[in-house]
Amino acid sequence: MPSCAGIEPVRPVIFLEISLMNNLYRLLLLLVGLVNTATARPNIVFIYTDDQAPRAVNAAGDKRFITPNIDRIFHEGAHLTNAFVTTPVCSPSRAGLIASRYSSEINITDWINPRAEKTLGLAVATPTWPQHLVQAGYKTALVGKWHLGTQDRFHPTRFGYQQFMGIRTGGCPPKNARLEQLDGVTRKFDGYTCDIFTDHVLDFIRQERKHAFAVSLHFRAPHAAWLPVRPEDWAPFKDLDPMIPKTIYDDINVALVKKRTREYLAAVKSVDRNVGRVLGLLEELKLVENTIVIFTSDHGYNLGDHGVWFKGNAHWVRKPLPPKRWKQIPALRRPNLWDTSLRVPAAVRWPGVIKPGTKITQTITNLDWFPTLLAMAGVALPKNTGVRGRDFTPLLQGKRIPWDNDLYAEYSMHHGATTHMRAWRTPEWKYMRDFAHAGREELYDLKNDPDEFHNLATSTAARHVAAKADLARRILQQMTALKDPVLPSR
Repeated sequence: MPSCAGIEPVRPVIFLEISLMNNLYRLLLLLVGLVNTATARPNIVFIYTDDQAPRAVNAAGDKRFITPNIDRIFHEGAHLTNAFVTTPVCSPSRAGLIASRYSSEINITDWINPRAEKTLGLAVATPTWPQHLVQAGYKTALVGKWHLGTQDRFHPTRFGYQQFMGIRTGGCPPKNARLEQLDGVTRKFDGYTCDIFTDHVLDFIRQERKHAFAVSLHFRAPHAAWLPVRPEDWAPFKDLDPMIPKTIYDDINVALVKKRTREYLAAVKSVDRNVGRVLGLLEELKLVENTIVIFTSDHGYNLGDHGVWFKGNAHWVRKPLPPKRWKQIPALRRPNLWDTSLRVPAAVRWPGVIKPGTKITQTITNLDWFPTLLAMAGVALPKNTGVRGRDFTPLLQGKRIPWDNDLYAEYSMHHGATTHMRAWRTPEWKYMRDFAHAGREELYDLKNDPDEFHNLATSTAARHVAAKADLARRILQQMTALKDPVLPSR
C-alpha cells in the first residue's frame, strides 16, 4: 500500500538513531567511569624542607619552634618518630628520595658543587617515582630546590616533573632571588623566596584541582642564610635568649650558637606560615579529603648539638677549635653520622586512612618514599626498578607487619674534608667506621646513651667488643651487596 511504502523506509533510520544513542550513552558511562577512576586517586602534596633538625617542629618536642601549621600535619595524621635519611647532606639524600638508591650506587656522595661539578647529576636512566605517577595520569610539578645537577640533561622535567620552577643548584638568598621560571628563563623575583615558591604551588593546585596531581614543594629554608624573613616571622625571636643544647663540652661559642639559633627559628617560622597557606587552599577548594599531605626534610641538623653546627659535614662551634686529629679532616670540620644529622621530622596526613594522632615508631628512611608514594596512589611498583626502600603504607593504616628497624647510612664527603663513613644502626647500637682514616670509628650504646655522647669503639668490655664486631660485619655485607667502590679489597 502506498501508505506503508511511505513509512517503511523511515524505520531503519529510527533504529539507527536509537542504536547510536545507546552506544553514545555507553561511551559516556565509560568516560565517566574513567574520569571517576582518575579523580579517585589521591592528590599528593610533598612538602620538603632543607636542613631541618628532627626536633625543629613544635609537635616533635621543641617548644621554641612556632609551627602551628606543620603541627596540624603531625596531629591530624601520623608522626613518623623514627624517620631517617641514609646520607646526611643535600644532594645524595634528595637522590635517595626520588630514586630510592644509596649514594654509593648513584655516584652522588656529597652535595653537588655547581661550579666544580658541572657534569655531575642524577643519571637520566634512573627510574623515579614522579615518572610512574605521570604514567598513571597524574599532573606533576616540582617547585623549589632541585640540587641534582644543573645541566639541561639533569633538569627535573627529565625525571617525571611536568613543571619546574625554582633553583637547579643548592642555594639562593631568602629574598629577591634569581629563580628559573616555568618557561626555563631565569630572572630575579622580588619578595621572600619561601613565599614565592608557595605562590607557584598554589597556582599549580588551582590549575590542576580537577585532576589527580602530585606537587613537591621543596623549600630552601631553613638552610642558611636564614635572614631576612618577613617581620612577623622575625619578631618572636629577635630578643629571645635561646637555650643551648646539652653537650659534653664546656667551651661552646655560646654567643654564636644563640645568634644562629634565633635566625634559624625565624626561618622555620617562615616555612610554617607558608605551609598554612597550602593547607588553607586545600580547604578552600574542598580538596582536603582526597589529598595526602607529607612533611619532611632532606636531613637533620645540629644547632650546637655535639658542639657543632650544620649536618653531616658539620663545623665545630667550640672556642678555641679542638686540635686536628685526622689527615684529611681540617680542624674546623667534624664529619659525622650522628642521629642529629640523620634523623628528620616527618609526618603524613591522609584523611580517611590515617587515624589522627597516630605515631609510627618503626624506622623509616628517605628511600622508603618511592614505593610508599606509588602505593598511596594505587600504582603498582614495576619490577626491576632497583628500589631499596619499603612500602610503609600498611603501617600508616594501622596494620601489624614484620618490619626491620635497622638503618644503614653512608657519607663519602669530598667538599671541605675527605671521608668514607659507613654506619649500621639498630635500636640498641650504632657503629660507624671511616674507611678513609684507619682507626676513625665510633660505637654508641643507644639504649643507655641516646645522645651519642660516649664513644665506646675502643672499649674492651665484652659486650662492646661483640656489638662492634657484629655491626662491622653487617656493614661489610651491605657494602658488598651494593658493590660499594669504597669496599676494601679482600
